[in-house]
Amino acid sequence: MLILLVVLVIALTVGIVWVIDRYVPKKGKKFVLPVLWGIIIWLGYLTFNSIYEEIEFNKIRDDRYAKVIPNLIDIRDVQLAHKTIVGTFASDFDGLVKFIDTARYTITERRDSSVVDRVLTRRSGIEQFKNITIIDTLGTVAVKDSLFGTDTRYRTMMNVPAGKPGTKFILQTGFVQQNDIKIPAFEVKVLKTDILFDQPRDLIAKELQVVSVDQVNGDAIKVGSLEEVNTNGNWPKNYTKK
Repeated sequence: MLILLVVLVIALTVGIVWVIDRYVPKKGKKFVLPVLWGIIIWLGYLTFNSIYEEIEFNKIRDDRYAKVIPNLIDIRDVQLAHKTIVGTFASDFDGLVKFIDTARYTITERRDSSVVDRVLTRRSGIEQFKNITIIDTLGTVAVKDSLFGTDTRYRTMMNVPAGKPGTKFILQTGFVQQNDIKIPAFEVKVLKTDILFDQPRDLIAKELQVVSVDQVNGDAIKVGSLEEVNTNGNWPKNYTKK
């Protein structure tokens, strides 16, 4: 789009010069040339402003996305812990916060051992052994300590940290059908229009249509899915490096 605009400006400038040179008398050129230069400067300004505006938009977009993604990662980590301990995903943020404050992981140790296989021993008349795995419970550890240590950011992880003030992440839970089995699923997202609410509308519309391996595709930044068994985010790796 930007290249097309630049080419259009150059073509218009050349066309105007050609028209003046061919059809305007010499005496009239001194009156027309200032107008021509004014038009050229105006078109140049529009071109520069368009390019600069998109560059600034991209900087703001990348900065805000980079601020939003850590919250999504925190929410995913808590949901996975909730699924491990409770067996399902939490359907609201109040439940997630309460879970972090109260839940504990059970710490276990697995060790291999062997015992007399009484059935084989009885059949063969010779003492036979079989291998078994023994699981010892060593204790418990708080989910909060495991995931966040002394950090209390989980209490505000539902708030979108960049974009329209007061925006919260949208949390949904459900099931995904796979091989006739219903598998628990969750999805957490925030719309791009909320993150980029104060940016030029034409650039926001363009961002909503983006399809690229190094950008966030679609109309939202999200983690998890209600359509497939997936707990990944839809952002490229370059955002988590920022």
